Amino acid sequence: MKNIFLVAYLDIKESLRSKWFYVYSVVFGGLMALFFITGVSDSVVMGFTGLSRMLLIFIQVTIIILPIFILITTVKSISGDRESNVLEYMLSFPVALKDYYWGKMLGRFLTVFMPVFLALLLGVVFGLFKGGELPWRMVFLYSTLLFSLSFVFLGLAFFLSTLVKSTDIALGSSFVVWIAMLAFIDIALMGLMLQNRMNDGLIIVLAMLNPIEVFRIGAISLFDPELTVIGPVAYYLLDTLGATLLMVYAIIYPIIMGAILAYLGYIAFRKKDLL
Repeated sequence: MKNIFLVAYLDIKESLRSKWFYVYSVVFGGLMALFFITGVSDSVVMGFTGLSRMLLIFIQVTIIILPIFILITTVKSISGDRESNVLEYMLSFPVALKDYYWGKMLGRFLTVFMPVFLALLLGVVFGLFKGGELPWRMVFLYSTLLFSLSFVFLGLAFFLSTLVKSTDIALGSSFVVWIAMLAFIDIALMGLMLQNRMNDGLIIVLAMLNPIEVFRIGAISLFDPELTVIGPVAYYLLDTLGATLLMVYAIIYPIIMGAILAYLGYIAFRKKDLL
């Protein structure tokens, strides 16, 4: 474990020296500050006001921005080290492949999750400062959803990074994956698939395999337990899973999927030609 923490520490230091980390932090922290300046928390839309209103907008932002930021900043992690010969240098020390791989993943997870989590805490502190009520359950569940979303895309990024040797190909493949997931982000758009007379349940199951869609449904259920925003599909989801099990699925499924992708990436990293 000592080598894993050492590699994680080195990766964190490398991230702090790069510009992407500060851009990444400014994007989420700046957006939260923009919400304060524009008075979003003072407005009322569909019954949401105060911290709930601000978190609702923050969710809409993270659905789009967070996955692509994690992919483009992480997919170059191993492939970039391979191209710059950093990997060859690191393996010249008594560091096992598993220590290097999981240490890199641990360090990168902290650098991609903490800025988003701190931006969320900034919004909570601001809401308390203004004398608003703090929905502890909502904040806790949303933090957990952010954790699971960050983890699944981190695992996906490491999986892609071990499959390719070029950073250009890694970036291109990450964009393709992100766009493909966005194409299925809204279950309502899958009405096109219904024209092919596919089973409705099969379509919804395929949609709920998309981590972005799962995060979206879980986040919406925090503010709208009846899921009225997504229309008739809500009846199928709530009747099949129920509100509690749906939230558990939204948290557990991305974590399991991220762990599987990360482990498959480790297997590919261990068996392929390292250099």
